[in-house]
Amino acid sequence: MNRNQTLTLTMFAGLTLFSAGCATKNHVRNEVTPVVNKVNELDDMTARNSNEIKDLDTRAQKGIADVNAKTADVDQKAQAANQRAGVAQDLATQASNRAESLGNTVANLDNYKPVAEATVHFGFNKADLSSKSKKALDQLAADIPNTKGYILQLEGGTDSVGGAQYNYELSKRRTAAVVQYLAQAYNVPAHKIFVIGLGKDKQVAPNKSSKGRAENRRVEVRLLSNVAGSENASASAQNQNR
Repeated sequence: MNRNQTLTLTMFAGLTLFSAGCATKNHVRNEVTPVVNKVNELDDMTARNSNEIKDLDTRAQKGIADVNAKTADVDQKAQAANQRAGVAQDLATQASNRAESLGNTVANLDNYKPVAEATVHFGFNKADLSSKSKKALDQLAADIPNTKGYILQLEGGTDSVGGAQYNYELSKRRTAAVVQYLAQAYNVPAHKIFVIGLGKDKQVAPNKSSKGRAENRRVEVRLLSNVAGSENASASAQNQNR
């Protein structure tokens, strides 16, 4: 074999090996590329899932915080409601006890004896106390501290002018004025006062004259006691304001 033949064979062998190498690289590239693309797709999907999980976790935490806040607010309102209910129950119990005490008092009025009396008068269609009326109440109230087991009985009246219902309401306003004065000036508790509004039903004088009508516009106040021996108490505070 001469030199030229040897060179030709060598070049052919080199070209064959080069071609084989290129074919192998192309095959590898064709096989690897889909795998790389799939990996990239999985990476993108994983990143999206991570973001979605973080967003879901953030919303969940916010929801939990909102629920906890609302629960705490409901608990506070429930506690406040329970406290108000307790106060209302206490007041109801106290009122019931006072009502029961007053009921027993009214049922046993026959056992009470008069200690002092006063009568206060009012102007026509008026329910405010005059200075003379307050002075009469002051004199009666002076006996209260020395009277054990006492109650105050109030009877309100009016003259015959006007309708029966209006006069009944007017008599109640007049007794209320007396109750308010005694409560403010002498701390007389409400459960110690027994009020009767008579309107124009009980007259102490004929309504035919202005003098008689003036006498009927009144509140009679009686200080009573159920303690034995109270009938001997002083009745010097009686006042008849004409």
